[in-house]
Amino acid sequence: MGLRLASEYKSWQKNLTLGAYIRAYNLILQSPAFEDGKEIPKKYGYKNGNASPPLKIRDVPEGTKSLVLIMDDPDAMGAVGKLWVHWIVWNIDPNTADISESTVPSGAVLGMTDFGQIGYGGPAPPDKRHTYIFKLYALNSKLSLPSGATKKQVEEAMQNHIIAQTSLCGTFAP
Repeated sequence: MGLRLASEYKSWQKNLTLGAYIRAYNLILQSPAFEDGKEIPKKYGYKNGNASPPLKIRDVPEGTKSLVLIMDDPDAMGAVGKLWVHWIVWNIDPNTADISESTVPSGAVLGMTDFGQIGYGGPAPPDKRHTYIFKLYALNSKLSLPSGATKKQVEEAMQNHIIAQTSLCGTFAP
């Protein structure tokens, strides 16, 4: 599970209610660039290249129609007063096993980050080491949202459609 703050864990538990019924699946999200709970390499930082890290998706449950990926920073709450959204991608094909560095799977849609940009916005902690959480959701439907939708809009659209979810955590220091 990596490094997880108590407040983020409570939020994560709350997110479980987004699905009508979530069974115990072994959906897996990994990165060849960093291990769960370990340091995210600098080249994936907002000010150091801003390349999205490569990801590997495994054991997608049967019946999954699409995947959603959300990356956020719960530690930003102390620095900027809110959880900071770094990346939102939805309608990822459930047959996607690998997302290469700096790419988005064909047909996937990108949302608005808290940097005010559509796409990936890498780690950029203003004060100290922060934990970044990549959350992957398996859905029983595709989402009908336009590019640039917010995290709130995506989460609302996901309600009652989550089959399984998992996370990958990494840390990054200024």
